[in-house]
Amino acid sequence: MFNSRTAILTLYLAFAVTSANAVQLHAGPMVGTVSMRSATVWVQADGATQAWLKYRTPGGKWQHTDKMPLTAAHHYTGHLPVTALEPGQHYEYQVMFDNKPAAGTLSFNTQPLWQWRGDPPPFTALTGSCLYINETRYDRPGKPYGGEYGILKSMAAVKPDLTLWLGDNLYFREVDYGSPLDMPLRYQRDRALPALQALLQTGQHYAIWDDHDYGSDDSNKSFIFKGESLALFKDYWANPSYGMPDTPGVFTKVSFNDVDFFLLDDRYYRDDQTMQDGTDKAMFGKSQMGWLRNALLGSHATFKVIAAGGQMLNDENKWEGWQGYSEERQHFLVWLAEAHINGVLFLSGDRHQTELLKLPRADTYPLYELTCSPITSSSHNVTSAAKNPVLVEGTLVGERNYCTMSFSGPFKQRVMNVKSFNVDGKQLWEKRIELKELTTAK
Repeated sequence: MFNSRTAILTLYLAFAVTSANAVQLHAGPMVGTVSMRSATVWVQADGATQAWLKYRTPGGKWQHTDKMPLTAAHHYTGHLPVTALEPGQHYEYQVMFDNKPAAGTLSFNTQPLWQWRGDPPPFTALTGSCLYINETRYDRPGKPYGGEYGILKSMAAVKPDLTLWLGDNLYFREVDYGSPLDMPLRYQRDRALPALQALLQTGQHYAIWDDHDYGSDDSNKSFIFKGESLALFKDYWANPSYGMPDTPGVFTKVSFNDVDFFLLDDRYYRDDQTMQDGTDKAMFGKSQMGWLRNALLGSHATFKVIAAGGQMLNDENKWEGWQGYSEERQHFLVWLAEAHINGVLFLSGDRHQTELLKLPRADTYPLYELTCSPITSSSHNVTSAAKNPVLVEGTLVGERNYCTMSFSGPFKQRVMNVKSFNVDGKQLWEKRIELKELTTAK
């Protein structure tokens, strides 16, 4: 007989089945690009759903964004936009899947309107490269290449305002890059690493790629699935832009307070490293370099940080780097001096070692390059690197680590403090670079 107890049990079982099949959060949320009046929140579900955000200033009334379908075509990822915000405000937000909270309450800060009103606020950018997540059945036999994922907890504890991912942010294996049908599996697995989520939920995130998250090891512009790789990158990172309308790629500019970060694409237009050096050999390509020169000329930032996946100023590097494209590099460095572009510093990853290089130049200020690597990949033997004549003493690191760049001080007397930290968050070294050290009178 169908009685009340049966009815209750039936409803309970129906609810249990529905709950078991409900779409869940797969990875994130992660705040990407944020301006003074808008923000973009990246999220990934484990199935198709309608996603949207609730947001408010603390204690204020909740507001809602429009709903966005998360579909299999984009691996159930979405970039959820929040608009009509106010500068310099703290906002709380919740990600909603089909009218149910997918995660707890998180927050982001819009950029402040400081121009013409006072000094730029201090802020900290966290950076690093080479995030290898082990998967034994597809990894090479022997000792695991990745490890010490606890470094991600140490990175999140910094509470950076933004994180710059410098490439090799994941590692495609042989089972991945043979088909664009396989490549999404690597992104989907690695992005959901539990140890990564707290960092993704802290501050803003911007990224470029290098060979391993573009294609195979040392891959160049001939990679036949580079269009699909670029589409994947766009799905999984919420940068302000991706290349230019007539020049595809991942390069972009990120402006944060008084600092411009010029994030370059060192793969999409890259000739192979082994090609004979000469006028036609390029790492970034003519169109991208033209964009960079114009972007630098148009920048009013105090510090101008030029970032790429591989090293740019290290002539002692025996592996991939801009030193193997000498004419393209020399043409740019000569132009940089002649154009009197002040405040420039280079930033790179890839090398599985961290170091700060200082390249002297005649009649102008020296060029620094901070290379920060690896996060969870294995490190390299750094014995030979210690002999580099342009190495800043005490900055060579041959273990897993991450770096921070903190900017502070009055507008025309800004200071950048660069630091390196080990997996436990212990500071390994610190270097103070004053804006006046990167300035040449025109």
